[in-house]
Amino acid sequence: MGTRHIPLPCLYELLLGKERDRWSPEARFIEAAHNGDVGKIKKIAKELDVQGRGIPVTVANTTYMGMNALHAAAGCGSFSVFQYLVEEVKMDVDLPDTAQQFTPVAHAVTNGNLPAVKYLIDHGADVHQQRAKGNITLLHAAAVHGYSEIVKFLLARGADVNAVSDLGTALTHAAIRGFPSIVKTLLEHNADPNKASCQFGLLSMALQKSSVSCVKLLIQGGAKVSGDSPRDNLLVKAAEKGLTEAIKCLLEAGANPNVPNTFGRLPIELAAEYGTREDVEILFPFTSPISTVANWSVDGIISHVKMEIKQLEDDNFVKERVSDLKRQADEAFKKQDYLNASVLYTQALKMDNFDAKLLSNRSLCWLRMGDGQRAFDDATKCKRLRPKWAKAHYRQGSALMFMKGGNGTEVILPCMPTAERSEAHAESQALFFVFLD
Repeated sequence: MGTRHIPLPCLYELLLGKERDRWSPEARFIEAAHNGDVGKIKKIAKELDVQGRGIPVTVANTTYMGMNALHAAAGCGSFSVFQYLVEEVKMDVDLPDTAQQFTPVAHAVTNGNLPAVKYLIDHGADVHQQRAKGNITLLHAAAVHGYSEIVKFLLARGADVNAVSDLGTALTHAAIRGFPSIVKTLLEHNADPNKASCQFGLLSMALQKSSVSCVKLLIQGGAKVSGDSPRDNLLVKAAEKGLTEAIKCLLEAGANPNVPNTFGRLPIELAAEYGTREDVEILFPFTSPISTVANWSVDGIISHVKMEIKQLEDDNFVKERVSDLKRQADEAFKKQDYLNASVLYTQALKMDNFDAKLLSNRSLCWLRMGDGQRAFDDATKCKRLRPKWAKAHYRQGSALMFMKGGNGTEVILPCMPTAERSEAHAESQALFFVFLD
């Protein structure tokens, strides 16, 4: 089932009004092509042929709002209009419109018109074409809109199942939108479930969509479930959303339930807060005991989390506890005990995850322990919370420099406008001796 589009005549009515006699002949011509009315196409073309070039030439060259007759017909046109435009008028089946750079077959795919897709490809349309903007292929477009039959047809005609657009592969698009039938088809045609050009993996995106069916299919297709970084923690996402079947599936595939999220909370704690008792029971046998939970049992974990939530509602308790944890963390840092300092900062962030200073300090701990990626992640969150805070930018730059191997200028500067580039360079020089609060 695909996404809905406003039919071309309705769009014209919104722009031009419902009285068609007030429309330009070009607009009426394009509507006739959309409706597949060959007789009306010829009639209006005769009206437009003021230079006497002939009906076929006029039909081929008349456009309105960047579209020609074949672009419009591809939306929902009949077989007869394609015969006329392609076989008689000899219109170019691969010519893009000037509005969106859609070819006729791209219009057909976007509108879910399988007969038009078949006809145009049978008559020379390039099945491998990529739109200049975004590198979108026909297969990507079909997957985005959920047109499973068009996906099957394009694959049968040799479309590259692993072609990458700016947002990933066709499998990426299908997983993001939660189309399990398309995910299944693509995997059956050897789509790579671990190939994605975006920041997060396909499983992560399927979980974000709460599509358990897609999660199961991707795992069966070989998607990786392991990840020792909080940013790759699939069980955390499943627990937060209360996706019981996804939790089971991930555990069976070997996902690690002892990796916390960026605020130090394990999947079992999140399940106790957001999920159900069943989720806690499923995770319990696989989870190592948490030192702060006195009664290590399903009931004990649920009671502990409920108590934490109640404590977080007490502003005075939170302020005092965060202040105490920060003091302990700062002392550990001064002793160069970066591991314990990071643990204490993490505990403080569990109570106040909007404290930019805590994120900045923990970022430095990660950096001192040699974990550039976590240092960068914390610095990035810190910068989002306080975009004008110089230290947030410094922390991010330090992490990038570490990951680059000592010279991060090449990483930071080329992707910025010239003015920002100079500012960033000056900032990095000025902040070289900024230390932990």
